[in-house]
Amino acid sequence: MIAPIGPGRLVLVVGPSGAGKDTLIELVRDACRDNERVLFPRRIVTRPSSAAEDNETLSETEFAAAIAEGAFAVHWRAHGHCYGLPIAINDAIVAGACVVANVSRSVVAALRAAYADVVVVSVTAPVEVLAQRLAARSRDTDGPLDERLKRAVDDTALKPDVTIVNVGPAADHARELLRAIEG
Repeated sequence: MIAPIGPGRLVLVVGPSGAGKDTLIELVRDACRDNERVLFPRRIVTRPSSAAEDNETLSETEFAAAIAEGAFAVHWRAHGHCYGLPIAINDAIVAGACVVANVSRSVVAALRAAYADVVVVSVTAPVEVLAQRLAARSRDTDGPLDERLKRAVDDTALKPDVTIVNVGPAADHARELLRAIEG
């Protein structure tokens, strides 16, 4: 058996579309801008980046080639797109850094097994709030709104370490995420 990757921390931010994960991550990234020990890797996605999500874009073919080359620490498929985190996060965690990433709930179990120190932060909101946020985002490449809302599942099976119900001021909830990062 391979030893888990550590000693650094991997903070996984999970939750339904529209919960505000990227908003909270961006606020915390700003708060940590002078802390070289906290890293926020850009996800690689087979969808163009937008104002709501600053990702690196690859085509489906390029993404498949990157998988074959071992370019990802983890990759998954969701919402009709491929997502991945760069393999470089492993070196950062081995060096003792804290890596914060928005990932799919589907990869949490594998990441808990692969890394020594994993903190799962579930960000959620009531369905009516999710609907308003997704409608405002209006990102056609993610499919119909009703299908996205059906994906708003109960995260209790993940046994998150922290749950943030993101309905108040974003700055308050960003502080909750920052506390999870700091441990």
